[in-house]
Amino acid sequence: MCRNIRVLHNFEPPATEDEVHGAALQYVRKISGSASPSQANRAAFDRAVAAVADATRELLDSLVTTAPPKDREVEAAKARERAAVRYGN
Repeated sequence: MCRNIRVLHNFEPPATEDEVHGAALQYVRKISGSASPSQANRAAFDRAVAAVADATRELLDSLVTTAPPKDREVEAAKARERAAVRYGN
């Protein structure tokens, strides 16, 4: 999985449209093998990003959980701690 695609489910506040779009963009970049498509492929690339973003939003809106929502700041702090241990910072 692409490192830049993050878990978006069960957070408070919920995932923003920018986060959903960013994940969709990373996914399409990964599977297309292109970070920046040519002009000939731009329309197809943009349609794919929009379709993946729509599917992602539909999925997130449909998922059900009994777990309490995670706090974004707490999860970010945990990620920073893991990175500090991993990279020795």
